[in-house]
Amino acid sequence: MDQGLCGNVQVERILVYSFLQHCPNCAYREELDSLKSQLIVSPPESFSNEFDDGELQTDGNRSGRFQNGSLVDEDIFQLIGAQLAVIGDQVAREIQPRVVNDLIQQFANENLSKEEIMRRLSNAVEGLMRTVPLEMHQEKAMLVLAMVLAKTVANKMPSLLHRVFNTTVNYINQNLHEYVINME
Repeated sequence: MDQGLCGNVQVERILVYSFLQHCPNCAYREELDSLKSQLIVSPPESFSNEFDDGELQTDGNRSGRFQNGSLVDEDIFQLIGAQLAVIGDQVAREIQPRVVNDLIQQFANENLSKEEIMRRLSNAVEGLMRTVPLEMHQEKAMLVLAMVLAKTVANKMPSLLHRVFNTTVNYINQNLHEYVINME
């Protein structure tokens, strides 16, 4: 799997997966289940600093992973992803279908590199930042918009879920990593 410029993308993966998971009646449910099984069976190589022996913890502590020397509490980021999904449902109504349709065409174009697709996702987020009225901090708005775009594109064309997921995870890692880490 892809690793972003800021290193380990585990937190971003948990956040985006949780966000996508909180979508009743989404057309990409089967692809999301496939993605989950891939994440569990073959975690990214960037997890070299992770500790998870698979044992059930009986000391009352939550499960977590080490990232850059500190424990990442997966439950917290799953909860944050779910909360952002509620906000995202409200934001999604403000996004013009043209923006989503353009992104679908770009994600479907296999001739575009990962970097070019990410640049186009970034351009879409920046454009929406100027046109969609969001009463929240800039970083949070960018995070929500990126994940709403991912969810909307994947819902309209489920076969793109894996590419959309990886691109969104890397976009968040490269542009919003510090913000996401400090959300905990």
